[in-house]
Amino acid sequence: MKNMFKTTILLASLTGLLVLIGQYFGGTGGMIIAFLFAVVMNFGSYWYSDKIVLKMYRAREVSPSEAPNLHKIVDGLVMKAGLPKPKVYIVESGMPNAFATGRNPQHAAVAATTGILNLLSYEELEGVFAHELAHVKHRDTLISAVAATLAGVITMLASWARWAAIFGGFGGRDDDGGNNIVGFIVMAVLAPLAATLIQLAISRSREFAADAEGAKMCRKPWALADALEKLEYGNTHYKPSIRDIPAKETTAHMFIVNPLKGSGLQSLFRTHPVTDERVKRLRAMRF
Repeated sequence: MKNMFKTTILLASLTGLLVLIGQYFGGTGGMIIAFLFAVVMNFGSYWYSDKIVLKMYRAREVSPSEAPNLHKIVDGLVMKAGLPKPKVYIVESGMPNAFATGRNPQHAAVAATTGILNLLSYEELEGVFAHELAHVKHRDTLISAVAATLAGVITMLASWARWAAIFGGFGGRDDDGGNNIVGFIVMAVLAPLAATLIQLAISRSREFAADAEGAKMCRKPWALADALEKLEYGNTHYKPSIRDIPAKETTAHMFIVNPLKGSGLQSLFRTHPVTDERVKRLRAMRF
């Protein structure tokens, strides 16, 4: 409940930021246009984000005869969780990782890379897929898509404003009707940064919640903790082959651990909580 409340507040903050930037640059008309644009993009995310991501990574749906252990794990977990069975996919990649997608539990899919299947034990894979099914259960895939879309709209509006400023002044007006350079900097430069940070905070919050729910689902928090440690090491030292599709920044938040190697400034914009903290919380859980 705590994580869901936090997520709701963060989504409301993103929406409020969208209203402010739309109103600042275009008044009431700009605010309405920003909302309509967000609605259209969210509609697209709702219906097509799963298909786009699966196609992006060339995921292949597999039958129980092709991946018996994977289907056995998913069958057992959905029975415990009372969920409809999602479609099961495999991504041909040495990168050890997994993700879930789909707008709701009735239209969901889980995907594993060949790298994770080769790296983890049966019980560790069970922990990983319990985590992914927890995302499905709580519609985190939809929440993440909405957050990413809202942040994207804010960033795009700010980009348009910067280009408009180059050709026609700073835009936005203060109480005296003059150009407000401070307001412009806040809306065109700082607002997109704030939107990105809020989106990442939502992603991190949902990861903690999925860890806790997944551990309860499989009753093996230690297995998920062991898996996260192996995956953190595996992704850090992963050397992609020429056949592997590199992970994209726009989809990094979907994976169970961040597939992108970040250091320095990039590490400040984390899509996931620090793995050590996730492992610590899991190892403290008792049933």
